[in-house]
Amino acid sequence: MPTVTTIPVTRTRNSRLPDFDPDHIVFGNNPTDHMFIASYRDGSWNDARVEPLQQLTLSPLALCLHYGQTVFEGLKAYRLENGDISIFRPYKHHSRLNRSLERLCMPEVPEELFMEALHTLVSLDRDWIPARADSSLYLRPFVIATEPRIGVKVSDDYLFIILALPMSSYYAGNLKVKVETEFVRAVEGGTGAAKCGGNYGAAFYPTQKAKEQGYDQILWTDGKHNEFLEESGTMNLMFLIDDVLITPPLAGSILDGVTRDSLIAIAREMGIVVAERSFSYHELEAALLTGKKVEAFGVGTAAVISPIELIGIGANQYKLPVTDNAVLFQLKKRLQDIRLGKVPDTFGWNDIIQSEA
Repeated sequence: MPTVTTIPVTRTRNSRLPDFDPDHIVFGNNPTDHMFIASYRDGSWNDARVEPLQQLTLSPLALCLHYGQTVFEGLKAYRLENGDISIFRPYKHHSRLNRSLERLCMPEVPEELFMEALHTLVSLDRDWIPARADSSLYLRPFVIATEPRIGVKVSDDYLFIILALPMSSYYAGNLKVKVETEFVRAVEGGTGAAKCGGNYGAAFYPTQKAKEQGYDQILWTDGKHNEFLEESGTMNLMFLIDDVLITPPLAGSILDGVTRDSLIAIAREMGIVVAERSFSYHELEAALLTGKKVEAFGVGTAAVISPIELIGIGANQYKLPVTDNAVLFQLKKRLQDIRLGKVPDTFGWNDIIQSEA
């Protein structure tokens, strides 16, 4: 954990914080005052610094604009009751970032640089972190290829940037989803396990079609058989059926979600049986038709846990009860209590930045 930063900081002269309303947060377009940025040239990362938030200047030939070399992460910082700040599981996010970078032939970010950059930026913009229990500071590290050249090649130059944005709830309510059996998000051997821009762009069309039909998101199925459930929109997917927590396995086509991994550990700590296995939508439909107790929810950094209240399978729609005592809410509360320091962090997940007081 970095204790002394060597990253130079240029503070903004015109903070937007006085205009920020923590009670009415619109996620995605309200970044904090500063950003971290570093450049990759001649085989190494250089010029790491924190500067006032600003526009980027890129050549129109920049390779990221043409061939998709762009990778990102998403993690959160929380304000604890004692005034400290906690960044949740940054080391696991860092390792996943580097796996994504490797898959797209991009240079890895050293752990020390990643951690020092996070600590410097979060410490500087800590006043942007809302004090409300349902709020946090979303951190978006990303790497883009910047070599100015038209040509299908691996870039020689890159930018590594981290932005920070206050956020509250990602989804306003419970979700209505449909099982997608025509389009696929990813296949084994593809980039499904990487957090790269192309995965999300390719998902827009079928997702938009689902929204036109009245759904909020898609339940993606596998690319070989269009049968086995994999992810829910941009989230990992979990089901509780007859007191067993079922989640698709990490077989190369889905993202190794940090929230997914955390909830599996918490569920096992709570005595819940966890099954990481292939799960057909036919098996799901059979459980719904036979009246089994079913909970379904998407899990991810931004959304945390998003309950699913309706599932469309073919021409049929199935309603799922979402009750206050649902197991999914027990899991969510346990996770949030750990993140906010309300219970001991027995897993060692919280990376603490101490209060300046």
